[in-house]
Amino acid sequence: MSLQEMKRKIQDFPKKNLIPLPTPLQKLENLSRALGGPDIYIKRDDLTGLAFGGNKSRKLEFIIQDALDKNADVIITWAAVQSNWCLQTAAVARKFGIKPILVLFKMYELPEEYDGNLLLDFILDADIRIKEAEAGKALKMDDVLDVIEEVEYGVKERGHTPYIAPIGGSMVGGSMDKPLGAVSYVDAFVEVLEQSEELGFEINAILHATGSGSTQAGLAVGAKALKEDVKVLGISVLDDKESFGRDVLDIAQDTVRALKAEIEMEKEDIIIFDEYIKEGYGVLNKDVAEAVRFMSEKEGIFLDPVYTGKAMAGLMDLVKKDFFKKEDNVIFLHTGGTPALFPNKHKLVDFLKT
Repeated sequence: MSLQEMKRKIQDFPKKNLIPLPTPLQKLENLSRALGGPDIYIKRDDLTGLAFGGNKSRKLEFIIQDALDKNADVIITWAAVQSNWCLQTAAVARKFGIKPILVLFKMYELPEEYDGNLLLDFILDADIRIKEAEAGKALKMDDVLDVIEEVEYGVKERGHTPYIAPIGGSMVGGSMDKPLGAVSYVDAFVEVLEQSEELGFEINAILHATGSGSTQAGLAVGAKALKEDVKVLGISVLDDKESFGRDVLDIAQDTVRALKAEIEMEKEDIIIFDEYIKEGYGVLNKDVAEAVRFMSEKEGIFLDPVYTGKAMAGLMDLVKKDFFKKEDNVIFLHTGGTPALFPNKHKLVDFLKT
């Protein structure tokens, strides 16, 4: 499929233009040299400009348009207590006069004080509902569905029109009847492909932190349709690669159908590394703390301890294990999330002092 044909398919999905695109694609000269492996580039989706930036902004361009088209005046979503997704959703909702209700699942390891994203949710005057979650998990689906159903019922009883936005804008469900989050990252693949051509290099791999699945699904669909030899590598922050891989594949297949693309997504197209989850979602460890420091020292770019720090720890380990060829060009997708540095400050300091 040609780039122009894919662009036309994506244009069939209406969106609000919320963020400055394209986001920068830059070579990490110092990092590449220090690791002694492939040439590493960074795609700066942390610079989307909305509520400290991040990959969720791309998704929300499509999702907020869908909510407005459905006349919603309340948006309900859920995730972990320091969720980037919930912050970005609340910010977009407020921008368009929609009330955000955030159901935040508290894991035993995550701080609950008003700091990081939770502080920003509070500043946005989001309706915050904190629930307990299973240790090591961001959510337990049966509990989530019960809570969301109860919240939705209450909103409707008060005469409002709710829009249920699935976690991360990923799985089709709730009020979202198309994989809009993934479509936004097919669009992002088109963008990064054009940028790499302008910079004069061939992409061999795109590596990123993967959590709810639509970023990886969209990139994988883009790669399969437009440049099949590009490997899309997901560093899981939450679930094992077998169960999560099935979820990502489902989202990818839904995306292919929504785009009416003449390709077939298969299990082999979804590459996930789950060995870097370690102690669990959102639980900081020394490898991640050192990866955050390494990136800041070499490039002056900050990563977060939940997503991008874990992805960088994975990238550094894969380079060390000779997963890549020396001549490869690898793009590291910075998905944002830097407010999570602050509620994790004590653990970061402890790890980096030792």
